[in-house]
Amino acid sequence: MASLLSLSTTRLLFLRRSPPQQLHCPSHRPAAPVTCGPRDNRGKLLRGRTLSTEAILAVQALKRAAAAGDEPRVHRIVSVDLGRLIKADLLAALAELQRQNEWGLALKAFTAARREPWYRTDLAFYAEMVSSLARCGAPDEIDALVAGLLKDEEGWISSENTKDISRLVRALVAAEKAKLVIDVYRNLKSGGFEPDEFLFKFLIRGLRRLGEDAAAEEVERDFEVWYECGNLPVEPLPI
Repeated sequence: MASLLSLSTTRLLFLRRSPPQQLHCPSHRPAAPVTCGPRDNRGKLLRGRTLSTEAILAVQALKRAAAAGDEPRVHRIVSVDLGRLIKADLLAALAELQRQNEWGLALKAFTAARREPWYRTDLAFYAEMVSSLARCGAPDEIDALVAGLLKDEEGWISSENTKDISRLVRALVAAEKAKLVIDVYRNLKSGGFEPDEFLFKFLIRGLRRLGEDAAAEEVERDFEVWYECGNLPVEPLPI
């Protein structure tokens, strides 16, 4: 009996003196995702959050070929490498070229995007490209870009695009492209588009500022008709 009491006492003393054991529970928090992207302060991509490996390689190859003056290789990369990218990767590559002020290459990438079956006219992109090309001193590229829009693009003359149409007109006025402003307005009229009051007044002010008084008066007359009866004339502007 005494031996049993002694054994119990020893066990109690051992339990009291033993340091508390720390239990290590596995963490169930999900690991933070790691993405590859630009490492500078240029801001987020305009379209798409990150560049895939394929998009990065295509952009790098395109820039190397352009720097080497290898135009056939540039054409091949645009036609083949960019053409293989899925929609999100191609748009992300295009946005990355824009962010790096590679506007000549961005125009080539845009040409590749326009060939894709998923492409839809993006007037906001056109407005952005016009502004950027104007800053870079590339008036001929602006002419070619907008001429392509007016000649080849379909479905952009819509009341749903009023905001982006206004952005494009503002960009053209800022770039001092009076003839293109008139061409855009003429296409809007022939397409049955009715500008809102803001766009009418901006066109009138912009054309006057660019020295196109006759065109501004024509727009002003159209505005008066629209304001009175909501029916825009279909006669084209005099050029």
